[in-house]
Amino acid sequence: MNLQALSLHHAISFPSLNPNNSTRLGFRLPSHRGFKIASVMSPQHTWTQTWKTDVLHLIDETEESLFKTGKFGRFGGVFVPETLVTCLNMLLSEFSFCLNDPHFQGELATALRDYVGRETPLYFAQRLTDHYNNGRGEGPEIYLKREDLNHGGAHKINNAIAQAMLAKRMGRRSIVAATGAGQHGVATAAACAKLDMECTIIMGDVDVARQSHNVRLMKLLGAQVKSIKGSFKDATSEAIREWVGDLERKYYLAGTAVGPHPCPAMVREFQSVIGKETRKQAMEKWGGKPDVLVACVGSGSNALGLFHEFVRDEDVRLIGVEAAGTGIDGGTHSATLAKGEIGVYHGAMTYLLQDDEGQIVGPHSVGVGLEYPGVSPELSFLRDIGRAEIHTVTDEEALDAYALLCRLEGICPALEASHALAHLGKLCSTLPSGTKVVVNCSGRGDKDIETVFKHQQQKSSGELISF
Repeated sequence: MNLQALSLHHAISFPSLNPNNSTRLGFRLPSHRGFKIASVMSPQHTWTQTWKTDVLHLIDETEESLFKTGKFGRFGGVFVPETLVTCLNMLLSEFSFCLNDPHFQGELATALRDYVGRETPLYFAQRLTDHYNNGRGEGPEIYLKREDLNHGGAHKINNAIAQAMLAKRMGRRSIVAATGAGQHGVATAAACAKLDMECTIIMGDVDVARQSHNVRLMKLLGAQVKSIKGSFKDATSEAIREWVGDLERKYYLAGTAVGPHPCPAMVREFQSVIGKETRKQAMEKWGGKPDVLVACVGSGSNALGLFHEFVRDEDVRLIGVEAAGTGIDGGTHSATLAKGEIGVYHGAMTYLLQDDEGQIVGPHSVGVGLEYPGVSPELSFLRDIGRAEIHTVTDEEALDAYALLCRLEGICPALEASHALAHLGKLCSTLPSGTKVVVNCSGRGDKDIETVFKHQQQKSSGELISF
């Protein structure tokens, strides 16, 4: 496969999915370039305000048309070289069939129960609740959705096992995936070992150095780990190249809710088990729904996994927390929804971190899994119509939240999930007493212990903190 074929300067869409789409936007994978859209596409545009008059109608309308248009409102779509169109059509067809196939759903339910270890607990964090209550013992009740207890230590296995099963049904024998923090890599390697499939995990050399624990674990699970120069965004580009080079045999297992349709919808669907369990468990525990859902946002898989079940429940607040890095007003952050602009990257239209010329700006977060310059097109849609609230948390706040949960609850959260936990410090004082808050504890923090120790040592000695 000539890699120049990936540098096409025009957008390719499924004719059957989007017959009226005349948008012509750039797709330039090797240079990692995002292409800006004119100011008419600004979120402040008047028609966006008109949309907000009936949020639920828009959500229902979008969901109904998703498999015809490949879009969440104006976001998403299929902006890829012609080479991938047939392959994505096949994937869409197989995914659509599996959604309603009792045999596949039965096998998946068994794997989630017996292999992944679902359902995960909805844990009442009593001491964390007490910590954020006022002096009179009043305040919200905090619950943690314990995705850190899944096999592999994160929510990533929910999607990885489902997609690996789907790939095997399609006759693919070799899986290729990209990972940043390593949790998706571990989950994919485990799923491939279980299903007797070849597995190649691609990581940026920056992440290989930071996540050596997970690299060793992936290798023990039988995966080939390929290191390339760069970070997660570069690993994603390389994984797509490998997939395109052997479409008949290989399957690109997306771990994030980004990319061309149907990838965002597929990851969202396979992660939605998180929210479905949360609704059931909330009814069992207090006879109602959560009032507030909080999740960190990198590219969006764990947030959508929790949010999707409740997106039509107007009385349930959805709060996404992005990484402000060393400061939201500086250039070292991963706050795509808070600070990004609309463009096309890795095959879909979404919010991106980009400069005035449309070049992708490198993201930063102490939570490596949040370092991606784009975000889920579905979260972009929910943000624009006002259904999801977006907040930010700095590296230091996330590190402090990690240590706090360890100390109060004996739970070691991933630094990614620590961003959601850190937002409780700002959120809880604004909530009425008795409010039920559910935070997605999306991963286990073993991989981050050295970073947290370094932070604590620097803080206690008064040194300048660096990550």
